[in-house]
Amino acid sequence: MANITLNVNGKTHTVDVEPSTPLLYILRNDLDVHGPRFGCGLGQCGACTVIIKGETVRSCVTPVSSVRGAEITTLEGLSTNGVLHPVQQAWIDEQVPQCGFCQNGQIMTAKVLLDKNPNPTDAEIRQGMASTLCRCMTYYRIQAAIKRAAKVTA
Repeated sequence: MANITLNVNGKTHTVDVEPSTPLLYILRNDLDVHGPRFGCGLGQCGACTVIIKGETVRSCVTPVSSVRGAEITTLEGLSTNGVLHPVQQAWIDEQVPQCGFCQNGQIMTAKVLLDKNPNPTDAEIRQGMASTLCRCMTYYRIQAAIKRAAKVTA
């Protein structure tokens, strides 16, 4: 066991955990952050996605010790002063979720995509979102939401 300090959504937390514990487990079980979800446990589906240093990171396969001191942003950290991030609002406006299970990964991936490319083409959206799976197949609504958010963030 080791004391590991994490910065999650602008707040500092110190946890006493096994250094190899997946970040996802610490977020959900120790810090009560429930945006990231356990999907496949292999880093393939994207349900567990968080943002670290402007990049999407699969928290289910990331040892907590490897992100010590890094700024970690979860779905809960995207809103500011109770105002949803434009991507979150676009998800609501376009009625994207069906089961909602993958939405954390979809939203976090879309946010990073728009940070890097504020006005993506349809092909760039499909390519940028290809690694995040949706079991309900709401890909057309996801694409529409990203295009809507792009208009607000550009």
